[in-house]
Amino acid sequence: MEIVKIAQHNLADINKANQPFDIIGKIKPKFDGASWTYTEYLFTQPYTKSYPNDNVDYTAYIDSNDKTVFLAYSDTECIGQIALKKDWNKYAFIEEICVAKSARGQGVGTGLIEKAAEWARKAGLKGLALETQDNNLWACRFYAKCGFVIGGVDTMLYRNLDNKEFAVFWYLCF
Repeated sequence: MEIVKIAQHNLADINKANQPFDIIGKIKPKFDGASWTYTEYLFTQPYTKSYPNDNVDYTAYIDSNDKTVFLAYSDTECIGQIALKKDWNKYAFIEEICVAKSARGQGVGTGLIEKAAEWARKAGLKGLALETQDNNLWACRFYAKCGFVIGGVDTMLYRNLDNKEFAVFWYLCF
């Protein structure tokens, strides 16, 4: 696997790794006044979910000091991507991370997180931050495995979208 920065020549590979994923359960976060913990709940009826491709002008990410995209390749096939930007609070905010279905569980996501952390450290940032939904159990497990901790939960962010998802904010401090 090779992970490279976005450039004009690989711009067409954006979103190729954005593929459906399984929703097998959710987390129920709990705040004790000092830190967050969570309990996992598995669904009796898992289902598949997809995210639409972001309508973003990724040419603005090329050669930018404030935001970037890294693409993961197996030979010539794009199997993963991570988009991140410098945020006001001295974190690099991960706007999106995805791994192609055929490459999941093979270290692609971990490699992308490591590359993002390297970029953030070089930029003098203090860590990584991101948001996912409480029902994306695979993602929550992955972030916890990478050393992220829950920093907060927003019960209103998705309220108007006819679903019962909560936003969970994860942080990896350097």
